Amino acid sequence: MTADGRISAVERFSRGRVAVIGDLMLDVYLWGSVTRISPEAPVPVVNVRKRTCCLGGAANVMRNIATLGGKALAFGAVGDDISGREIVAGLGEFAIAAEGVVRAPNRRTTEKCRVVAGAQQLLRTDFEDTRPLADDLREIMVDRIVRLIAAGELDAVIFDDYAKGVLDAWMLRRIIAAAREKGIVTLLDPKPKTGGVAPVSGLTVLKPNRGEAFALAGMNDDNFTGVPEENRALREAALRIFEIWEPEFLLISLAAQGMVLFRRGELLRVIPTRAREVFDVSGAGDTAAASCTLALATGCDAALAAELANFAAGVVVGKIGTAPVLRDELLAAVRDN
Repeated sequence: MTADGRISAVERFSRGRVAVIGDLMLDVYLWGSVTRISPEAPVPVVNVRKRTCCLGGAANVMRNIATLGGKALAFGAVGDDISGREIVAGLGEFAIAAEGVVRAPNRRTTEKCRVVAGAQQLLRTDFEDTRPLADDLREIMVDRIVRLIAAGELDAVIFDDYAKGVLDAWMLRRIIAAAREKGIVTLLDPKPKTGGVAPVSGLTVLKPNRGEAFALAGMNDDNFTGVPEENRALREAALRIFEIWEPEFLLISLAAQGMVLFRRGELLRVIPTRAREVFDVSGAGDTAAASCTLALATGCDAALAAELANFAAGVVVGKIGTAPVLRDELLAAVRDN
């Protein structure tokens, strides 16, 4: 694909209407400096200068949809707490429709707090409740998405699973069935290593990273460092995934080796990495999911969608912290290559 073709594809992102359903998180950063070691224990003392927070987990996928120019509709759960209110406020800052966000009063909003000194992350603390979300709240979200699909108001649905208790296989099955009737794109970013949803069939795209792909296949990662085309274990993992999940496409992120795209178990394309400098891989998978889905939802074929996802991930790993890719940044990246 020429640079002009990629640019035209990115410019069409503004037509995409994408519902994202999954585990909403708040990413908190405590920024400071270290000048001494604690007298109480051999640990650094961080003098915190500021606190920042941003959308994380499925909310970061939503944010990427918005910053890439698409329309994002949020579906997930928050608790009746400060973190939950910060997430809802953050969605509003990016004009993300939050009517599908349900409140679970007896549930803690997921918060991941990172302590950073200079450019070095020293510690992360997690506050979360991973119990299954009540089915009545799940029904509310599923019914809303199915109605939007029936009304022709969606072009795609992303399932973003961080195994925090929001998603369940029956939810995916109902939404996928409705989406297939209308020709709507569906993508799942899975988390099999920490639980995650049980296998479902009929997805347009299943998008694991390397470790997740081997986990989905029930295989040990061979840690192959050669070219992906020669990795027999990776091909075997892909075949097993297609047998179990039956997606239309399988897009596997391979970090420094780029991405590989499979269709019906056959290797369709290897996309080399586009990252120039890697500062932080936080959120790269979210960015790839958002850009790939927007591309498919606005008329790109799977190969071009995967290529644009790779460009977008290459941009975001050059940033520190959980950050989205902006539409103009992606346009600049595809224009320069």
